[in-house]
Amino acid sequence: MTSAARSLIARLVEPHLASDALGWLGGAVEEIAGGVDDGRFCALLSTASRHAGGTVKVDPDAAALAEAEQVLEGWNPERWTALSALRALLVLAREDLARESGARAVEEAFRYADEGELVALYAVLALLPEPGRFAWRAGEGCRTNMRSVFEAVACDTPYPLRYFDDVAWNQCLIKCVFVEAPLWRVYGVDERLSPELARMALDLADERRSAARPVQHELWMCLGSHGGERGRASLERELAEGPVLGRSAAALGLARAGEAAKLRGFLDRERDEVVRDHLLRALDGAHDQRSFGALSRIPAARA
Repeated sequence: MTSAARSLIARLVEPHLASDALGWLGGAVEEIAGGVDDGRFCALLSTASRHAGGTVKVDPDAAALAEAEQVLEGWNPERWTALSALRALLVLAREDLARESGARAVEEAFRYADEGELVALYAVLALLPEPGRFAWRAGEGCRTNMRSVFEAVACDTPYPLRYFDDVAWNQCLIKCVFVEAPLWRVYGVDERLSPELARMALDLADERRSAARPVQHELWMCLGSHGGERGRASLERELAEGPVLGRSAAALGLARAGEAAKLRGFLDRERDEVVRDHLLRALDGAHDQRSFGALSRIPAARA
């Protein structure tokens, strides 16, 4: 997997690098593959910022995204920057990643990393040999206050699904909702819904309402069929009283709870075209986590 990932990342990043940056990358990869001490490894990761912009995206096409999925199910480099990709190549250049020396070097890199380096390091974790070795480190990343770093841990990667225990998984999802990171981009949400996750989500909904604040719309993704009567009542309240975005998301949540009859009742009474559209989509079976992603297309003026 590591070599296949390295090959794909190289093809994604190379068009975004100037000739001198490509020369530096080749030399740095060769140096790391030949063996460097931890200090030099960290220095090269830091120096990469001189050779690639921190905001330019690698912009993979559909074929590249399909290839990424073949390399590792759940890996999506669509939002990677060229700089993160460059740093990922430097990490993957190590020949000792499966050994203790490689794991130690990665941990050392985390110790001295700035925000951009942390993003790259967390994004590449799932592509390393024996990724479960770094579960504690990924858990630390979920506790960060830097949203870019948190999203690198949680989103567009199978790492949390595969290596977080139930406590860490639930905390990761609830934090996504709390900080309004894109929960629909957390791979495998629909595979690990549970009564405990539903309880935590409903507690958060109650807290928000008690404070007279709107409920984050992606919270309704966390219930599935596990919300029980409390969940149904909360979803119906959102459909009756919430803003357009919240009502649209609650329609998906009610469908996920198997409440088609209640959805049809709301459809008969609904007059807002946006909400009606999502009610119809939900009744037609479009209520998985990707359907929540489609809610982002609701115009801000209507949400």
